[in-house]
Amino acid sequence: MFARIPSRSLKTGLAVAALAVALAGCTSNKWGFPYKAPVQQGNWITQEQVALLQPGMTREQVRFALGSPTLTSVLHANRWDYPYYFKPGYGASQERKFTVWFENDRLVRWEGDKQPDLQPYQINTPDAMSDEKTDKRLDQDETRVKEEQDEQDEQKRDADAPVSPLNQYPGQPGNAPEPLL
Repeated sequence: MFARIPSRSLKTGLAVAALAVALAGCTSNKWGFPYKAPVQQGNWITQEQVALLQPGMTREQVRFALGSPTLTSVLHANRWDYPYYFKPGYGASQERKFTVWFENDRLVRWEGDKQPDLQPYQINTPDAMSDEKTDKRLDQDETRVKEEQDEQDEQKRDADAPVSPLNQYPGQPGNAPEPLL
């Protein structure tokens, strides 16, 4: 059943290889096996959204500013909770909480952890307003150039259009202009 291995160094080499393969399964799991999906739960709220809050806002206005609350309790109908939890496949998790309170369906106070300045994949550009103005100006220039090109094409088509033989000689019978009604 087992073949006899003739050389002692070959036996040692095979034993070391078998041990290395066996111990490879005990190594760190940072290679990505098995894959661990990132878990994201809750509402991502930014500082910009929190800055929109003002005492006296209605529930609808708060919902528009922050989004629908993740947690609403029957026992605490005057409180909305916005928890956020993110656990990447490998690495440390993030957890933030934000709560708003209402009295008579009007916002009275809010508190929570410091919220991030940006949405998860939003690029932080200090000249965002100037970028928007530049984009708008470029769009206007492209539209203007396209309109000019269309106008030139139309003029060229009109110039290249064949002249009707009936309209070449206006004094001929049948070539009179149509009367206006």
